[in-house]
Amino acid sequence: MARFRMYPTSEQVSIMLDHCAHARYVWNLAVEQHSHWSKGRRAAPGFAEQCRQLTEARRENEWLRAGNADVQQQALKDFAKAKNARFTSGFGEPTWRRKYVHEGFRVIGTDRVAEFETDGSPKLNAKGKQVMGRFVVVQKLNRRWAQVKVPGCGWVRFRLSRKGKGACLPAAKTFRVTFRNGQWHIAFAVLPEPIDVPGAGEVIGIDRGVKITAALSDGRKLNCPQLTVRERAQIRKHQRRAARAPKGSEAKTAEYAKVARLKAREADRRKDWCEKTSTMLARAYGLVRFEKLNIKNMTCSAKGTVEQPGKRVRQKAGLNRVILAQSWGLLRQRTEDKAPGRVEDVPAPFTSLRCSACGWIEKKSRKSQADFVCVSCGFTCNADENAANNVAAGQGGFPRPRRSAGAGGVTAATGRSSAREPQPTWVGIPLF
Repeated sequence: MARFRMYPTSEQVSIMLDHCAHARYVWNLAVEQHSHWSKGRRAAPGFAEQCRQLTEARRENEWLRAGNADVQQQALKDFAKAKNARFTSGFGEPTWRRKYVHEGFRVIGTDRVAEFETDGSPKLNAKGKQVMGRFVVVQKLNRRWAQVKVPGCGWVRFRLSRKGKGACLPAAKTFRVTFRNGQWHIAFAVLPEPIDVPGAGEVIGIDRGVKITAALSDGRKLNCPQLTVRERAQIRKHQRRAARAPKGSEAKTAEYAKVARLKAREADRRKDWCEKTSTMLARAYGLVRFEKLNIKNMTCSAKGTVEQPGKRVRQKAGLNRVILAQSWGLLRQRTEDKAPGRVEDVPAPFTSLRCSACGWIEKKSRKSQADFVCVSCGFTCNADENAANNVAAGQGGFPRPRRSAGAGGVTAATGRSSAREPQPTWVGIPLF
């Protein structure tokens, strides 16, 4: 999606907040309807039936009738899509939307434009008539500013913050308006074209870590930007002030709002870095290989249960925050979106212990977080770069025996890796 910052007037802000309230109210009604369903009862109403019920509700409810019907209907359509994709999206069942947290609405285009086929011929329906598509009404004011028509608000300005091709006006059929941390944003539903394969078609391996966010097999090391020391000090200051303020006071709300604004700045920096880094990877390399990591399991809580409480819970929570701050998953997802079919996952086991020169696997080769010295061939390299080379070669998951003895190693050349799990000893008695 093409996302831009909006700058509405005070009158437009009040109208758009009403749109957010109407969309949230309709969404929550749909969630409540489906929450009453149980096995053996009739199926919950679908999108068409809910639209009919919405029409009746608008006749009886004056507050709902004052809102825009398209905005409310699009909220029902979003719910229907989320309900159908609950098993594949990873988010599960649609849940309740809360005020001040889930503020936003979707608008379908009002401008009617004739649609054409890929060969340039007009697109016709079953009756042979010209198909008229709905598109968003957008106007470009100058090099940096444009405006979009929002129902009930008229023209609302937004800033063209992208350079190059991104600075052009998007030709979208729908757009979504969101309000978070005191900022309005607009996102046009446009499917970007995949980036072409470069001429060289090189293979790059990426090892993701905490100290170094992304270590590339060509020697480059990329780090996701974080908050500065001063900004972190400001967060701690506002959190202390919020903790000391009276419960439910305006001062507490204001201090928490300042904290949220700083954390939103950090999230924007992470997203911007992921977008630029993924674009660079898609344009420069023909095949991108990532170390396969189960981030959800890696960042699960260590709290445990009442019967079996966890150990070092606070330390594990700090590690989880550091891992999530690196945006491993977003980098992998955006690279796949921009280079479809050119991203692969390599199993993570033994990628950090395997020597990229001779293939020998030994725990003692990993001297520290940054140093790797092979005990077999004497190969010396940065540990993250060595792992990235193994990922680029697609070597991971299972140890393989060394083919020949190394030149300067101290480990004896055997037929199996020293990292192999202990095996039962044969003493003449059947083990199975």
